[in-house]
Amino acid sequence: MKTESNTEQITALYCRLSQEDMRAGESLSIENQRLMLKEYADKNGFRNCRYYVDDGYSGVDNTRPEYVHMLRDVENGLVGAVIVKDQSRLGRDHLETDRLMELVFPAYDVRFIAVTDGVDSANGINEMSGIKNLLNDMYARDCSNKIR
Repeated sequence: MKTESNTEQITALYCRLSQEDMRAGESLSIENQRLMLKEYADKNGFRNCRYYVDDGYSGVDNTRPEYVHMLRDVENGLVGAVIVKDQSRLGRDHLETDRLMELVFPAYDVRFIAVTDGVDSANGINEMSGIKNLLNDMYARDCSNKIR
């Protein structure tokens, strides 16, 4: 539970779109992710929202500029919640995404929400999250193989 001194913490609204995802159409666009996340934050009382946007970066790339910036802000205690459209937006490297969701975010008391996946760490661990992260990883590898 957050203390009164943490009320000014950032609500990180993280958006990502890779070149491969652009083929999936408008529903996955950065603009639509922004709108969805802002609407969710407003509806659920999240304040001090800040967008972290990596446009054109693969989810398997853990050096994405805004991803790294967001994680630095988490480690510095500036972030109280991370909200993404779905888990694949956070990342497609299942080991890294699992590490964030199960170790890093809880260690820094950061609430994690994946809107369309129905994941909210305030409700406890979702047993399907790890499987979904693995499937997201497998999807990225399959796309990479097809492109090569």
